[in-house]
Amino acid sequence: MANHASALKADRQNKKRRTMNRSNRSNLRTYLRNFNDQLQSGKAEDARDSLPALYTEIDNAKRKKAISENAAARQKSRLTKRLNAALTSADKA
Repeated sequence: MANHASALKADRQNKKRRTMNRSNRSNLRTYLRNFNDQLQSGKAEDARDSLPALYTEIDNAKRKKAISENAAARQKSRLTKRLNAALTSADKA
């Protein structure tokens, strides 16, 4: 345990930031899980409709520094690729 006042304050700040980051990442994971479930179940149209909300959630996590800017861009790119692949395979079938 910290002894100095500055170390105690830093510990309080770290705990607060950790809980907020955990909450933000958890919300992001929930949106990602729902999107993945839609793709897995063959509901590519529903996944396409939920993509803007997922992008918003990724941008919020980036803005709140729960994930880095590059990680956000990478996730959005990969999600779009997966959606497009699912849509083209659904069109062919």
